[in-house]
Amino acid sequence: MPGPARIVRTAAAMQRLAKEWQAKKLGVGFVPTMGYLHAGHVSLMQRARKAVGAKGLVVVSIYVNPTQFAPTEDLSKYPRDFARDKKMCADAGVDVIFAPTDKEMYPEGFSTYVIEEKLSRSMEGASRPTHFRGVTTVVAKLFNMVLPTVAIFGAKDFQQAAIVKQMVRDLNFPLRIIVAPIWREADGLAMSSRNKYLSPAQRSQAGVLWLALEQAKTAVAKRAVPAAQLTKMTSWLISTQSETRLDYVEFFDPETLAPEKLVRRGTQMALAVFFGKTRLIDNAKL
Repeated sequence: MPGPARIVRTAAAMQRLAKEWQAKKLGVGFVPTMGYLHAGHVSLMQRARKAVGAKGLVVVSIYVNPTQFAPTEDLSKYPRDFARDKKMCADAGVDVIFAPTDKEMYPEGFSTYVIEEKLSRSMEGASRPTHFRGVTTVVAKLFNMVLPTVAIFGAKDFQQAAIVKQMVRDLNFPLRIIVAPIWREADGLAMSSRNKYLSPAQRSQAGVLWLALEQAKTAVAKRAVPAAQLTKMTSWLISTQSETRLDYVEFFDPETLAPEKLVRRGTQMALAVFFGKTRLIDNAKL
């Protein structure tokens, strides 16, 4: 049975370990998370292990990053359960948990941010204007602390993964990014820590996200369809559920994230839907 993961709390200690691993030429697989882990996170840890092998190391960060939350969002209520997270990491064979404090990540006087200016304008960037500045900043800092050879991100946050890949290319981070598939519940709902917020009524309706993606896949299976028509179809489907409010639905090129006016097989679809105050996202290649 795997033993408990080593817990590291400071940037200096994490960098010291990472440099020792570098000197020994050990592969390091890194999974950045905000904790409250679920089976989808475990799949990322397993993918990291596969990437670095038995002799490599798997590091999971657990840090609820305040700079990616707007003042109106759910930072203080974001679910946390470190004891449970530690056990899940141990069971998954994780070697190190990096769990820094806010003061460690953003010391007094902190004033430098990493901003991606192209891919971050639409979808999540439009709905949550300061979100990706916080994401790219914290991910860049984590990369500099963990010094991974490979980092694993989930496909649920499709735009985020694209932006991180762009940042890695643009800023010459010496690592590889792997985007792992979405893990879903039995009704198709993408696994997310925020699913905990859903009331029973909202949870029973949340499968509509997957239904919307499947409806669009069926619509474009044999012919191209105007994006405006699919947007109207999706909006109507979401509106059939009493607890929902559509934030956005977008159809775009999966490489450039450029919007597509004519949607065909291979186009990427993403949507964000409020269930009461809880906002969930999902996406799929059509």
